[in-house]
Amino acid sequence: MRLDRHLARQRIVELESHDLKAAFAELLAASVASFPDLKADALLRGLMQREGTMTTYLGNGVALPHVRVKMPRRYVLAVGRSRDGIVHDGTMDGEKVHLIILLLANERATDYLQVLATVARLVKEADLVASFVAAPTLAELHNRLIAGVGGILARPVQAQQNRINRLMIREADRVARGAACSTIMVFGDAFVGGIEPGAWFPKTKTILVTRNHVDTGDAEDASARHFDVVQVRSFSTQRMAQLRSAMFVALTRGIINFNDRICCVGGIAGSNQFDTVVIVDVEREFQTLLGGHADLLPPDVKPEVLERVLGVAMELGVEGREGRPVGCLFVVGDTSSVERLTKPLVLNPFYGYKEEDRNILNPFMDETVKEFSSLDGAFVIRGDGVVVSAGSLLQAADSEHALPSGLGSRHAAAAAVSVATECVAIVVSSSTGQVTLFRRGVMLPLTERKLNPGAA
Repeated sequence: MRLDRHLARQRIVELESHDLKAAFAELLAASVASFPDLKADALLRGLMQREGTMTTYLGNGVALPHVRVKMPRRYVLAVGRSRDGIVHDGTMDGEKVHLIILLLANERATDYLQVLATVARLVKEADLVASFVAAPTLAELHNRLIAGVGGILARPVQAQQNRINRLMIREADRVARGAACSTIMVFGDAFVGGIEPGAWFPKTKTILVTRNHVDTGDAEDASARHFDVVQVRSFSTQRMAQLRSAMFVALTRGIINFNDRICCVGGIAGSNQFDTVVIVDVEREFQTLLGGHADLLPPDVKPEVLERVLGVAMELGVEGREGRPVGCLFVVGDTSSVERLTKPLVLNPFYGYKEEDRNILNPFMDETVKEFSSLDGAFVIRGDGVVVSAGSLLQAADSEHALPSGLGSRHAAAAAVSVATECVAIVVSSSTGQVTLFRRGVMLPLTERKLNPGAA
């Protein structure tokens, strides 16, 4: 959905309050002024109750309070700015909140968690948040918010102004046609500021791969865009390090098929330069993982859930936790079968919480999952994204699959449970940070290994 359509100037206010409850009341007053059917007192109680259960602070001085409500519209957005800052219990080291984005959602809205995730990804960019807070007027703040959530900050830039890039684009088009490629996959992180690849290859199906969020809009907007978008987290400087992960995600979404041949165009991240063209036969790339089957994804697993788990796993693989490497294991799908093969190593930290609050698609779950990643055992996640447990010992046995040397018990457990059940298992290596996916006992490395500083 397009969030910019829900941002109205009259619901963007300068906050006079210095405590959270009073600030929420100010934003609700602005919302009720636009929609008199909303009940401010009831909404305020719901917002404060959620704050008491789980913080809505996102970092960078931004809070995202949210609550579901019965109303005829899907969403209501209100934004409050405080230059002095507001005290929030969820912040660290006395940091104050300078921007509050209030989201009221229809209780039947099916993309509620995706909307929360969209806003959360947007405000992770510290420079962008700083530009919101520093806007000289509310009218300018409104313009900057519209630009941010509407995705128009991504703009076609240097690629068409550089002689080498023009040559690479022209030759990639020729290679794609000569090799009978069905799709051209463009790795957009080579460019700072975003690109519009659909204009370069108007006669060929095009996919933009990026680590950054791109607002895909409604179905009508997406069809008018002339290219698909695959968001894959990657922190590598290697050329097209996202390639295998991007193809896996595109396959699970149905954007590409197993019999497709893909022309991939990319370069070093942030270089503003294309330097590589690669042809990939999808079936040959994934034939080991398929093992005679036509499905990569278990039937009960939503593609967006697997994508989110992969994103968290890749962040853990690169960042670790508190400066230290951390290994962990995620088991996604076929939960009823998986639970018969597990036993708790610790008390389940997710027990008793609402399913919505412990869904991996909920952006407030990121830090929670990362915090519990240091526990021994596995995360068990349902196909719809609900985290069932953490710290679970897997007791599946598999004597038929031999893993490469250097892989330990975590990888062996992932391989075994993926054979015994219809699940996908994802492992983050504690020694190398490599992220590996297992399906039916077959391993698929999705990121390269990180060498130790002293390694050759």
